[in-house]
Amino acid sequence: MRSGSTELSSVELDTLLDRLLEVAGRASRDVAALTGDFDAIVAASTQSNADDEHDPEGSTIAFERAQVSSLIDRARAAESELAQALGRWEAGTYGYCEICGDPIGYERLLARPAATRCIAHA
Repeated sequence: MRSGSTELSSVELDTLLDRLLEVAGRASRDVAALTGDFDAIVAASTQSNADDEHDPEGSTIAFERAQVSSLIDRARAAESELAQALGRWEAGTYGYCEICGDPIGYERLLARPAATRCIAHA
């Protein structure tokens, strides 16, 4: 981290790195689990004689597939944001606002480890 007006302690830095790694790991697990769920829905619908257009259950299957697909997109976006945050950590720019360059508050980073902006620019 750069030196600034609100330099974080080594304990706070360790806590932030642990939190960042924890949330990144969870996002990766979410992507894997949701992808498995999506694959199972697709496999189940292809093995049945269900015709989405004429089967009363078809719309439910299509809805579930769309819902899980949307969740996968959100999980992948979170996974990408967290990977970028880890890259900023390695580059020494993690925890600084991309707009003004001021430090992002410790509490904000705990709550949103991938945050790229301070509260004023959020």
